[in-house]
Amino acid sequence: MQDAILILDFGSQYTQLIARRVRELQVYCEIHPYNNIPSDLKRFNAVILSGSPYSTLEADAPNPDINIFLGKIPVLGVCYGAQYIAKIKGGQVASSKHREYGRAKINGLNNSSKLLTGIPMDSSVWMSHGDTIVKLPKGARIECSTSDVEIASFKLNDQETYGIQYHPEVHHTEHGVLLLKNFVYSIANCSPSWTPAAFVKSTIDHLKKTIGEGKVVLGLSGGVDSTVAAVILSRAIGDRLFCIFVNNGLLRKNEFDSVLDRYKGLGLNVKGVDASSNFLSKLEGVEEPEEKRKIIGAAFIDVFDKESMLISEVEFLAQGTIYPDVIESISVNGPSVTIKSHHNVGGLPDYMKLKVVEPLRSLFKDEVRRVGKELGLSQELLGRHPFPGPGLAIRILGSITHERVQILQEVDSIFIDGLKDEGLYDQVWQAGVILLPVKSVGVMGDERTYEQVVALRAVESTDGMTADWVHLPFSFLSKISNKIINNVRGVNRVVYDISSKPPATIEWE
Repeated sequence: MQDAILILDFGSQYTQLIARRVRELQVYCEIHPYNNIPSDLKRFNAVILSGSPYSTLEADAPNPDINIFLGKIPVLGVCYGAQYIAKIKGGQVASSKHREYGRAKINGLNNSSKLLTGIPMDSSVWMSHGDTIVKLPKGARIECSTSDVEIASFKLNDQETYGIQYHPEVHHTEHGVLLLKNFVYSIANCSPSWTPAAFVKSTIDHLKKTIGEGKVVLGLSGGVDSTVAAVILSRAIGDRLFCIFVNNGLLRKNEFDSVLDRYKGLGLNVKGVDASSNFLSKLEGVEEPEEKRKIIGAAFIDVFDKESMLISEVEFLAQGTIYPDVIESISVNGPSVTIKSHHNVGGLPDYMKLKVVEPLRSLFKDEVRRVGKELGLSQELLGRHPFPGPGLAIRILGSITHERVQILQEVDSIFIDGLKDEGLYDQVWQAGVILLPVKSVGVMGDERTYEQVVALRAVESTDGMTADWVHLPFSFLSKISNKIINNVRGVNRVVYDISSKPPATIEWE
């Protein structure tokens, strides 16, 4: 059975980062909300409790029953997780006079600690909490201290349960990765077996077992996720995979034809369906972002339902869902709210009698690319920027019309081609253009204009969960701005988005 770590999410902004660090150690892990602890705990080697925006001193603070695994398997509590362990085991947590936020130095260290093996004195750690542990539970010992926090980390003496009040998952903690490595390898006894090759083999075996002799229909988007999903399914079931590429009228300029050409060399059975007029008519007059997503999702399902009915005895619908889609769509009372709904998360309506298969559901985006490389896909395809499932619909703020789609397609084409021509495309995680629902005054020649405003967006990231804006050269931005305004009728102003995620999302809607 595969080694695995369970991460219980108490709502910390860093929870996904903990998962990334564990995955980077080539150990599989899963994030679950604190109020939905998996019933099959036996498949996990250890548990990590995340931080939280809550205080353990609040009446409505998260308080799951962790005694079901505490003392039975190794546990690491981070920040809130550490305070929660201390509190339920009889220790004391109190509100700090001053919020402890930022860098601190370790000035007291238990040299025999398995968790802190190899971590030197005076190492920098990153604090981010308003409460602190002031009294340890009976039978617990301090593992390390800082000048301001006596109990920076602790261990329950009779079990492999640890608590740390700082964040090892962030880059500001100097030896945070080593701490997590100590916990995952030495304490939880996990082996680094979560590799692309192992994933491909286990996934193909699982798909063969799940699908049997059945047929699968898959909606291709031209992106990395659906392409990798298609290839791995093809390896598992061969010509019983039927791929459909839908033109929803919201693709990039000329993308419908170019994507179909790209798939010819992959040996996939692909059918192109032009449903653009259907999608655009359904979106007429709709401005609310979530409503757009739901309309597009429902329209996709309608298309797949009709197309799948043309294939005799099809049983399964495959989707390129990846882990960030799942995480961002989770909504629980407490740690998280739904950031946005994803058109490929949430199941199918009852009338569509297809079972869903999602071969990439457990992967972050960078892991999908590594799996694609393992499958032999070209770097050109794997390096393609992510493109949202709803397409340009969520990059057109306000109402969607055929004219506004055409304007955005032209501007987007100039921006993306410009990035490629200047050798900047591969330095960017995702780029696109947003058509704003405002007009601005301008002057072209001797005439006054009152036309559309577009915003350029380019971010760098590893998995899409966090992102920072790319510092594109001013000379490049100036050239692109001039080219857009001079060549796209209806646009007279270009701005550049310099917001990071968080607090902003990558897409505007």
